[in-house]
Amino acid sequence: MMKHVFGKSARVSALVSLLVVSILSGCTGNGEKPAASVNDAEKNMPVTVKVFKSHMGVGTIPGKDNEHVKYVEEKTGVVYELMTTAPGSEPTEFLNLMIASDDLPDILRPIGGIEQTLIKQGGALALDDLLPKYAPNVWKNIPEEAWDIVRSASPDGHIYYVPKVFLVPERAPMIRQDWLDKVGLSVPKTTEEYKEVLRAFRDKDPNGNGKADELPTSGREFGKWMDHLFGMYGVAMWEGVPEWDIYEGEIQYAGVTKNMKAAIAYIRELYEEKLLDNETFLNKGDVWQAKINNNLVGSWYHLPANLRERYTAMLKGAPDAYVVGMPVPKAEGFEGFVTQKSMGEPEWMIPTAAKDKAEYSLKLLDFFYDQSNDEFIRFGIEGQQHEVVNGKKVILPPEDSRPIALGMRNLTTKEDMDVRIKETIPEDMQKMVQDVFAVSTSDARRIAGDGLPNTVYEGFPDIQSHKLFQEYLTKIVIGEWPIEKFEEFVDRWNKAGGEAVTKRVQEWYAKVKE
Repeated sequence: MMKHVFGKSARVSALVSLLVVSILSGCTGNGEKPAASVNDAEKNMPVTVKVFKSHMGVGTIPGKDNEHVKYVEEKTGVVYELMTTAPGSEPTEFLNLMIASDDLPDILRPIGGIEQTLIKQGGALALDDLLPKYAPNVWKNIPEEAWDIVRSASPDGHIYYVPKVFLVPERAPMIRQDWLDKVGLSVPKTTEEYKEVLRAFRDKDPNGNGKADELPTSGREFGKWMDHLFGMYGVAMWEGVPEWDIYEGEIQYAGVTKNMKAAIAYIRELYEEKLLDNETFLNKGDVWQAKINNNLVGSWYHLPANLRERYTAMLKGAPDAYVVGMPVPKAEGFEGFVTQKSMGEPEWMIPTAAKDKAEYSLKLLDFFYDQSNDEFIRFGIEGQQHEVVNGKKVILPPEDSRPIALGMRNLTTKEDMDVRIKETIPEDMQKMVQDVFAVSTSDARRIAGDGLPNTVYEGFPDIQSHKLFQEYLTKIVIGEWPIEKFEEFVDRWNKAGGEAVTKRVQEWYAKVKE
């Protein structure tokens, strides 16, 4: 299993800058080439491939004797060794430490822009010729448009990573229908009607516990996961981060547009009236989720595909609970939408140092993109990932003691989602989830910046981090600063590198359109 490495951030930066070129180009710390796994293959021995992921969620890491691992090995000749971050570590820093310490995986899911560091330093393996040969299902199932976006992200036009492709909207505004019924109102159609609904949620005890504890709508620290409040004003947002889209005829950063100023002004009004959870900018993810699960939140923004666990928790305290999709309320003078990003985000890449195992890494990846393996990938092993009830496989809820199901595919079509809902969502919840997706789909729009590479931010880490935006958003919304300070933010953003980044983004967009 993975070696755990810790150190101070300054030391991390030094290590990465000093060692990344030599390590990633295929040399170990002692200057020797890594041992080629092909020797094992010649002896008909299975080849172990180290797969790095972060944010694994609940469950244990399966070992080589796990039935799930054994099944994949039988089908591919490859032992899937899952690696993840150490408990309590920051994923991006941890991955940088792995690179600097020569503790590299054979295939990894890049995070924090690490893919561009690898590409620039010659530490990422070009996959153009390898994918068709060793991963034909990956190659044919991912749309050509996605491969073109990947090519646009590298200086030499090569494919250095397998992209995530999600062809249905992932996120949706949701609202409690049972709360609407209790306060005698319908799903709101305008921003003013939405305010009226939120006031009723605040004042009329829709959760029925006799306490004034309802949070009409809520978000998370840094203004994350309340994209519905921005989307009403046509702001391209992705989990609370402004994206790039067409404004006034050209691609721009949504964070500096008039749309954003109007959205922040509206959100400030909600906060002032306690219609927005006043702990929003303090809420960690687990706290925010617990508030929703415990029937305290009436309207929120999240993943319909993950509604099952949340809804199951709601039912414990509210047997009549029901969730519906909320069409984006109309804001006068603006065209609202749900932001959709479908392709181009880095999903898998192979370090140059692991090139001797590239064939096996891609064979492993291809197993998960082979549609003939879909049932196994969806349900896993009986007793570990599913149980059989009345002759039907039923997914087991995640637990700390249960092994995490192995997976690598991140390609979702509408057909995939329909099957996923049918086979993994209880029958009595299926229509609810399908209806939420239907509403979200009708309001969703792919943004112009879908697939934008992180290279546009090179030299301007403050612009890439969005910290300046988050500071102004927070202080304006909570009333510490007036809305007029937004103009100061725009000026500071441009002077801090925003103008230069915008020029790069516009050049990239022109290239993609060609």
